[in-house]
Amino acid sequence: MTTSVPRDNAGTDLRPNPVFLVARIIGKTLLPVLVTLFGLAALTFFIGRMLPIDPVVAILGDNATQEAYDNMARALGMDKPLWYQFGIYLKGILSLDFGQALTTGKPVIEDIARVFPATIELATLSIIIGTGLGIPAGVLAAMYRNSWIDHVIRFTGLIGYSAPNFWLGLMGLVIFYATLGWIGGPGRIDFIYEFDIKPITGFYLVDTAITGKWDVFRNAFGHIILPASILGFGALAYISRMTRSFMMEQLSQEYIITARVKGLSWARTVWVHAFRNVAVQVVTVVALSYAFLLEGAVLTETVFAWPGFGRYLTNALLVGDMNAVVGCSLLVGIIFVTLNLFCDVLYRVVDPRTR
Repeated sequence: MTTSVPRDNAGTDLRPNPVFLVARIIGKTLLPVLVTLFGLAALTFFIGRMLPIDPVVAILGDNATQEAYDNMARALGMDKPLWYQFGIYLKGILSLDFGQALTTGKPVIEDIARVFPATIELATLSIIIGTGLGIPAGVLAAMYRNSWIDHVIRFTGLIGYSAPNFWLGLMGLVIFYATLGWIGGPGRIDFIYEFDIKPITGFYLVDTAITGKWDVFRNAFGHIILPASILGFGALAYISRMTRSFMMEQLSQEYIITARVKGLSWARTVWVHAFRNVAVQVVTVVALSYAFLLEGAVLTETVFAWPGFGRYLTNALLVGDMNAVVGCSLLVGIIFVTLNLFCDVLYRVVDPRTR
């Protein structure tokens, strides 16, 4: 049996071009994204102005003279109307200028570029662990619903939801580092290897593999595996639960019964037919989990002294460094908006009913 292709009177294929289809979908979703980013920028700006933290005092200290205070206020544009300050703020965002960080004295964008690779590396390994174990666990739990396999997977997921990351981190350090000596301690790498890494991508595992320094690679891997496993455990709990829910809905459909009547094996029916129908939903869950890992690893990075984005944001909050806080908040918002846009485009490309 052949499938007819829709054509016009001249014989031209009427099926939409995939490139134009994606471009049209992005065009439809771009305006809401821009409005969302503008609202995020306005929210971070006005919250920063409402907080009881004087940026001039934070820069000069409490003992600054009135003249020095007034000069710094003029330099920061704080003597201008609020709407004018907001315009300057938006102009700075468009040029990736978030001001100077009080904690380091460097531009915020440079600090973020320095610390973000460590968080990306940690979050990427975590999502690989969470996805690689979470999706099969969720599918198996749906396949063998209410069996001992389902109960074990759901109980494991409950622990992943309930156990605090900082407690798991401390216990992991006590057991696997201090007692057994199986892993490296806090930080990204031992101090003796710090100058052996040639920075190429900013990701220690990638850079050491590219340069062939496998002893340094093993040391870096020994430092990252425990915090990545802890974060991946939390992602595993969420991904397995959502995958189980999606799969159970599909396994109750009539086409599953039809496939079984035709003689397909249970495993083939589940993985080839049912899972294919929930793949886009699962990708959405994985993408959002990855976004949460990028911005939600504050406690884990603090426990493991991981020099990443979360630790940088925590230190900025503790000292009232609003330039750094606002820059980090905007970055987090942009990550979530971008991943949501990606999921929305993926939905519309794969499923014509959502266009």
